[in-house]
Amino acid sequence: MNNPLEQEFEKQFGKSSGPFFHSRAPGRVNLIGEHTDYNDGFVFPIAIDRFTAILAKARPDRKVRLFSTTQNELAEFSVADVVAKDAPKWSLYAKGVAEALRQRGLIKNGIDALVTTTVPIGGGLSSSASFEVATGLALLAANGKTLDKVELALAAQWAEHNYAGMPCGIMDQFISALGEKDHAMLLDCRDLSRRQVPIKDANMRIFIANTNVKHELVQGEYQARRNQCERAVAILKKKFPAVKALRDADLSMLEACRMEMDPAVFRRGRHVISENARTLKFAEAMAGGDWAACGQLMYQSHESLRDDYGVSCPELNVLVEIAATVPGVYGARMTGGGFGGSIVAMVQQQAIEALTVEIDKQYPARCGKQASMFATSAGAGAELI
Repeated sequence: MNNPLEQEFEKQFGKSSGPFFHSRAPGRVNLIGEHTDYNDGFVFPIAIDRFTAILAKARPDRKVRLFSTTQNELAEFSVADVVAKDAPKWSLYAKGVAEALRQRGLIKNGIDALVTTTVPIGGGLSSSASFEVATGLALLAANGKTLDKVELALAAQWAEHNYAGMPCGIMDQFISALGEKDHAMLLDCRDLSRRQVPIKDANMRIFIANTNVKHELVQGEYQARRNQCERAVAILKKKFPAVKALRDADLSMLEACRMEMDPAVFRRGRHVISENARTLKFAEAMAGGDWAACGQLMYQSHESLRDDYGVSCPELNVLVEIAATVPGVYGARMTGGGFGGSIVAMVQQQAIEALTVEIDKQYPARCGKQASMFATSAGAGAELI
């Protein structure tokens, strides 16, 4: 046996008969459209070429055993009945997916599974969604079942809500399951309709720089933003009954309700409404190959996230500032939930080295730590290999 993953599998679980099932699901980066997904808005992500991979074998019983090479830890649970929400914490993502599939009557047997990932953990690149989707594919394959990928994404989102306790929108799981190579996805988070927009320039690269910072209280801050958005909608509704979510409002409607809103609630609403407009403009600019327009929209998005939505941090701001000084960088912005994590930039291939050098030089001097960087292109969504 020459495959190192198979060797590691046998080290953890011993030798056993039956075929291996190998699932893979990518992380993602959102080019624009941040904190719009849970407001019924628009997002514009790509699947990246970093992924969670699961090597699994079916078991004759209902036990699931997962060994994470990242955590260097084994988690065990049963799918015979409602899956328990017990430790270790990282396993809750897989447990939630298993429970969602169990409720659908799709899994009866468990698996032994080796979990590896190249998606940076805590980098705002959706390592959790890639883990959830890859787990779902492995469990389905081992049970001889299939599931529409939209349904798989919804099952993974349910897992994140009900087991991991993160009230995320649908974007992360959707792009991990349904991404297309060399395309970005314009996703309508209200009705889940989607348009795949080709990235036609072979010289265009997506550059990601991780601050290697994760500030505390992120989950509480995330929930607070959701609550403020709901408050804005409740106030808008009184004057404009057709408004069901911030997606239905425009800036003139928000301005008409300004005096009834707490200033922070007004700013949260202004970010979401303006970000939806930017996202639609960005998709059209990309379809037309107008990279300069795309870049300006990215910078505007970052300013709105920093000033109106209040989810940036000094380290993210510094990375965006550095990127803006490098020729060949069209635009940059924070991506993901915020309070740390990563920036995303649209960069000409030949500018990657200069951007890397500038970040390596300036970021440690200004922030006291190193950034992790890589360039990617739009990859394919989840698959069984």
